[in-house]
Amino acid sequence: MRAIYLSLIAAILICPLLWSAMDEKSPPVHPGPLKIEAKPLPLDSSDPQRIMLGSLRYLGGWQLKSPNPALGGISSMDVLPDQRFLALSDTGILFGFTIPIAASSPFVAPLPLRAMDLPKAKDLWDTESMTRDPATGQYWVGFEMVQRICRYAPEFARAQACVDRPEMKDWPITGGPEAMARLPDGRFVAFGETAPGPKGGNDMLLFPSDPVAPGGSPKAIRMSYIPPQGYVPTDAVWIGNNRLLMLNRRVTLFDGFTAVITMLDISDMHKDAVLRPQEIARLAPPVLADNFEAMAVEKRDGQSILWIASDDNHMFFQRTLLLKFALPPELELE
Repeated sequence: MRAIYLSLIAAILICPLLWSAMDEKSPPVHPGPLKIEAKPLPLDSSDPQRIMLGSLRYLGGWQLKSPNPALGGISSMDVLPDQRFLALSDTGILFGFTIPIAASSPFVAPLPLRAMDLPKAKDLWDTESMTRDPATGQYWVGFEMVQRICRYAPEFARAQACVDRPEMKDWPITGGPEAMARLPDGRFVAFGETAPGPKGGNDMLLFPSDPVAPGGSPKAIRMSYIPPQGYVPTDAVWIGNNRLLMLNRRVTLFDGFTAVITMLDISDMHKDAVLRPQEIARLAPPVLADNFEAMAVEKRDGQSILWIASDDNHMFFQRTLLLKFALPPELELE
């Protein structure tokens, strides 16, 4: 039975085009309240007192459940200054909630589309990455399948602009942009999930400015990100001092889903640069492990916090997990 389950997992990652057809038959999601149950979980069920994972300190974890089948598939997320989460699924659905759940009124809503995109909405469902400008509240979302980046008004009130970036046109249809981050100086970095980099590893693009700016952003600089062996990047967050935290995922028939959290120094980005990260922590049995695809960071009560969420692919043998860690002093948010 384990081999059957893991084979299904591999099929999910290798053949997501199958989910496009399934998505077309799914009922539409309407904006409204969302009932969520958050079940607390230990980091390691074999050692409930364990709190350290590499240099990270475990502050809590929850399995999120809902009678609404829309909940799940989380591929990216953000935590706002008022401690609300905005999570985006890989089916173009937004979720809003807090931890504890009782502190807010969770909601669900479809990601807004531009009027010109409505006729081809069925092709714009695989939303894999997002990043926010804290000064304006605007969001940028990366779309797999069509290799597109869109910019949204604060709180995702409306879609402002979209561009199919030419630098990503040759990326595999299911190969990115899986991770994306906006830097404080207005530059953006985007990582292809399986797109090959110029010197090995994964393709990493540095956009000198807003990639969907009017008139077009200057051409991106192409580099190579070298993830841990066998892993692919699934999210990236800026933590200051020329550093990104990277979330990297792997799935095999023997180990199932595992993830590695790394720190990437981006102080020397240039054409054809090869960037190698430093491992921070590893999520693999006996600790909580699943298809981790989303990260967010925040400063709360003077403590730098890392949040990680999993994409359950809407499969009965996977879970929607939300994990909370304290970052060590050397990774404090700037």
